[in-house]
Amino acid sequence: MDRSKYCGCKGIRSCRLCEEKYNLKENQELTTKWIKNLKSYVYCMYCNKAYLGSNENEYLNHPNHTETKFYKTSGIHVLLDFISDDEESYLIKYLDSLPWNMSQSGRRKQNFGPNCNFKKRKLKIGSFHGFPIGTKFIQDRFNSVPLLQNYKTIEQCTLEYDPNRGASIDPHIDDCWIWGERIVTVNLLSDTVLILTKYKGDKKRYNLNLAPEISNEIDDVAIRISMPRKSLIVLYDDARYNWEHSILREDIQFRRVCLAYREFTLPYLPGGNNESEGKHILEIAKTFWE
Repeated sequence: MDRSKYCGCKGIRSCRLCEEKYNLKENQELTTKWIKNLKSYVYCMYCNKAYLGSNENEYLNHPNHTETKFYKTSGIHVLLDFISDDEESYLIKYLDSLPWNMSQSGRRKQNFGPNCNFKKRKLKIGSFHGFPIGTKFIQDRFNSVPLLQNYKTIEQCTLEYDPNRGASIDPHIDDCWIWGERIVTVNLLSDTVLILTKYKGDKKRYNLNLAPEISNEIDDVAIRISMPRKSLIVLYDDARYNWEHSILREDIQFRRVCLAYREFTLPYLPGGNNESEGKHILEIAKTFWE
């Protein structure tokens, strides 16, 4: 059932609006019910370990963690207070002055980037003509983060999560045909939690067969990563390719807005096999419009 004109939802995805209007069952992947059989760990960004438990604020106990059992992981980088209170207030006012579009699972979005057909692996410029000028300082600040050196943004997506609509995002891996290794998010307005769960499906899904081969054990665990407001999070390496990430309904207590950034995979960068396709888009991505 296509409910996109009503609330933005399609297929199996739903929000509270369409569940009530069309008498739909709540998608279990949007709640903690689907991970109740997984062993829960909580990530501490200071020691890069995930400790047994379910309190996402465990990082506040660092270095005096009471739990000794931990799960060693890699590819997660959380930077607290990436922006200031004043910058956050400015961003929200600026973003709300731009048009919002309906999206799935109770969200709204603003998307700035090329058109991508992930199934056919087709890339088109479409209406992409750069990024809004009011967000430029965020991309400029990436240069101050060692992990984000030489990060060339080619997509910036603003997502709004409304608790009244049961906003969430189902478990997924960002497509590996076009998006590069570093998946970047800046979290605004309210704290939330990102859930990582091991992906056990077909390598063709998400175009994972095009991604670097990163071997890791398949464990039945869920890692809860605290995402405080004003923080930046980067997923890369193991966390990027071996784990699906999601945000559950119950972890959206207040309005949340995030800025999500994507870069090209190596084939679309200078020296790659698809350099000619990527060149024009990289040039457009240098533009910031008023």
